[in-house]
Amino acid sequence: MLHEECGVFGVWSDKKEDLAGKVYLGLFSLQHRGQESCGIVVNNDGEFSSCKDLGLVGDVFSREKLSALGQGTMAVGHVRYGTTGANTYANVQPIEVHRLNGNLAVAHNGNLTNSQSLREQLELQGSIFHSTSDTETIAYLLTKERLTCSNIESAISSTMEKIEGAYSLVIMTGDKLIAVRDPKGYRPLCYGKMPDGEYVIASETCALDVVCAEFIRDIEPGEILVFSKDGIKSIKTHCNKEKKSLCVFEYIYFARPDSVIDGISVHDSRVKAGKILAKEHPVEADVVIGVPDSGLDAAVGFAEESKIPYAIGFVKNKYIGRTFINPGQSERINKVKIKLNPIASAVKGKRVVLIDDSIVRGTTSGHIVQLVRDAGAKEVHVRISSPPFVAPCYYGTDVPDCKNLIACNNSLEEIAKIIGADSLGYLSMEGAMSLGADDGLCTFCFCKKDN
Repeated sequence: MLHEECGVFGVWSDKKEDLAGKVYLGLFSLQHRGQESCGIVVNNDGEFSSCKDLGLVGDVFSREKLSALGQGTMAVGHVRYGTTGANTYANVQPIEVHRLNGNLAVAHNGNLTNSQSLREQLELQGSIFHSTSDTETIAYLLTKERLTCSNIESAISSTMEKIEGAYSLVIMTGDKLIAVRDPKGYRPLCYGKMPDGEYVIASETCALDVVCAEFIRDIEPGEILVFSKDGIKSIKTHCNKEKKSLCVFEYIYFARPDSVIDGISVHDSRVKAGKILAKEHPVEADVVIGVPDSGLDAAVGFAEESKIPYAIGFVKNKYIGRTFINPGQSERINKVKIKLNPIASAVKGKRVVLIDDSIVRGTTSGHIVQLVRDAGAKEVHVRISSPPFVAPCYYGTDVPDCKNLIACNNSLEEIAKIIGADSLGYLSMEGAMSLGADDGLCTFCFCKKDN
């Protein structure tokens, strides 16, 4: 299975109030994007109060801890799955910096491709790093640029000229809350307004919904959006300089199906992927089932297009984290056994079409196919709502190197045999490219590069 992304959330208000509770709800809605750690920082007249730790949102924050953060006019939160840096307390976000001209907190979703070289430069200039996260690199660059820039907006713009890769940021200073999206728009970021007038920044629209915020719009690729007592200011110096490249897996897997990203419903995209799969890889079968959660919508689409009945094929244990939380392969397999259990009556004696979002190493897929066979299925035909992974990702998705990617080293027929499927079909590249907006998706991980 794939590793998740991080999730960012921020709230700005024109009056002091309990913002920690609202950030807590927002982070709960974004828990699917990161399950290693989480944190909240509240700003009260430039004084920051924070609560951060390893673990899930519901485990880290108690009513007492949220209350202890106090009231404020701004707050920022983060849920983390680390693509750069180990799962240690030092890497828990938001990253805070106490600097000469005020405090700074940074929450980051993405991955810098030049983080190591920037870190080395900063260390040679005297910076002392406390974590292995590239978010700290961003925070230190902002601090350095602010020494020579007239305001934080200029410091952010200057920092954007130096960093490369994927980054959707929520940055909090003593008097401003700022949303930043990289010029290619690799990761989603949007904002909305709550009934009482508070503005909310979030990775996905589902987090706006939970705090009753009305969606206003997505942050544009390259845009810097500033919330302060002077109102909202949009800075577009870095906009329209790069071709948009939103990660296609936001639609296929990462985002919640009830979110809308860059004007496209995630649910609708997944149903569309299933319909395309049915056209590209038809099969004679008796039932279509999906692997929870992101395979379910595509299964509905496949069933609608193929006219093969759809059925709920698995019961998912909602009280266990996603299978990738533990890196050991044996632990991953054990958690699959606990997490998914097939409904025998739905598949026994039937030819089954099994829909999943991806195959990475193939081990988990093979186990799921075996679960369906053990439940009595006569045939298992696997259909994948993404193209094959043939290249690692450097933009914040933990797709491993080629030696661990099953599609890099095996043919379609060989993969089907390895995972125990009667047949296998992947979504075409053309199908994947049609899932998002017309102005561009990143499909780097589907494009084989010559070594």
